[in-house]
Amino acid sequence: MATVLKSRGLMALGILVVLSVLSRAATFNNPVIGFDEQFYLLVGNRMLDGAVPYVDIWDRKPIGLFLIYMASSAIGPDPFLQYKLVAFGCVVATACVVYAMARKAGAGTGAALCAAAFYILMLGVCEGEAGQAPVFYNLPVSLAAVIVQSVWARVTAGQRAHLAAQGCAAMLLIGLALQIKYTVVFEGVFFGLALLTAAHRVGMALPRIAFLAAVWILCALTPTAMALAWYWHLGELPAFLFANFFSIYGRLPDPASARLEGLLTIAGILLPLGLVYAASRLRPASGESPRRRPDFAESWLLAALAGFLVFGSFLAPGYALPIIAPLCLCCARSFESERQRRLVAYPLLIFVGLAGQAVIAISAAGKGDRDEAMAVAAAATPQHGGCIWVYDGYPALYLLTQSCLPSRWVFPGHLNTANEASKAAIGVDPVTEVRRILAAKPEVIIDDAPLYALANPSTRALVNAALQRDYRLAASIRTGKARFRLVYRRKDEALPGCCRPRPDPGRMPSTTLK
Repeated sequence: MATVLKSRGLMALGILVVLSVLSRAATFNNPVIGFDEQFYLLVGNRMLDGAVPYVDIWDRKPIGLFLIYMASSAIGPDPFLQYKLVAFGCVVATACVVYAMARKAGAGTGAALCAAAFYILMLGVCEGEAGQAPVFYNLPVSLAAVIVQSVWARVTAGQRAHLAAQGCAAMLLIGLALQIKYTVVFEGVFFGLALLTAAHRVGMALPRIAFLAAVWILCALTPTAMALAWYWHLGELPAFLFANFFSIYGRLPDPASARLEGLLTIAGILLPLGLVYAASRLRPASGESPRRRPDFAESWLLAALAGFLVFGSFLAPGYALPIIAPLCLCCARSFESERQRRLVAYPLLIFVGLAGQAVIAISAAGKGDRDEAMAVAAAATPQHGGCIWVYDGYPALYLLTQSCLPSRWVFPGHLNTANEASKAAIGVDPVTEVRRILAAKPEVIIDDAPLYALANPSTRALVNAALQRDYRLAASIRTGKARFRLVYRRKDEALPGCCRPRPDPGRMPSTTLK
């Protein structure tokens, strides 16, 4: 029996690996697949040259995310491919955890495999086709989930559970996930409450439960405390605290209409699996009460939904990525019979897989692929030792052109969007910083057309005036039917080097201007 189970597990692993390759291979050669991850890679790559996040390059993401990109940049010659391979490994591992959790919950091999396959394919329709933060942190969160699920199952069955040790392991994993993105806190609170409930159910005394709660909270906070201690050691604790904990409150809310549109888009993407899950609740299995309490997977899903709704960021489908693992797990019960898989699961898997490939193709057609990125990089490469400045466009251009950085705020959205238009949001007045950058005379400015609808009008006016006065349009590279990447060069070509020292070319990716 053990041999059969092992062979089925290996078969499932093989299927999940192949499925992941097929669903993600189209992104491997594209250095500009997502704007956020282009920036994460830039930060990680410059960390190898000694740059310190929040001090030399500003953002509000936790340090763990940048450490992942730094590590991926260090393992080979092509960081653009390497981070996608690391993400690929995380996707396969997370899918395996979903498979294992479904099996632990009583699902058969086929049903569990369908749930894991949906996890892989749904990433493609929610902007998780490459290296968005949830692609990485879903792994430690799901590992914490399987630990808590195991504890809960053993306690429910009246068996002995190693609550203290397993609780510490689960909370340490949540702590690691928190240092990739803080929105994990809601799932962490749920797992902690589930562990405390399990301790109460086994008859543990209240003082002992309180002690364990304190230990588990300490475990969850340890990775963040380590990051905080390191910045204290560097003398940069205020920069760390502002970026990680305070800056978000200075960020202006997105327009209600844009948020509603984004929320409806996300709801439409999740609707097929949502209907599958709803059907399983409305038509429970034989012997199961139609009014049963939510099981572990459903409670985890509610916690993930709470985090998604409370933080209120809906502009992009990527914000729904934390919901996918628990949602797929909840759907496993709907695929128990071969008939259910043949009529529902397999057609839906094919549909979601094709939709994911269509989304990747549409994104590449609209934003550009490798050829367009290299064309923009070739046109934007500094010729006189100066910096480029990407006011709007690909953050990856700093890597592709081996350019120095003209500012700490090199993610375009920090200086060109309306919701970041304050010192309280990014630590500097965007208008003041844009004036400083323009005064330093960047050799090349990269812009985008048509203009972003939610742009910062004040910084846009400054840039437009500088472009008209001091720059000439050197190249216009079309990406999509009506989008152009605009490369402007100074009218006075002979320029001194500016802004920040150029990094060591030995650290640069092998993809530069091939």
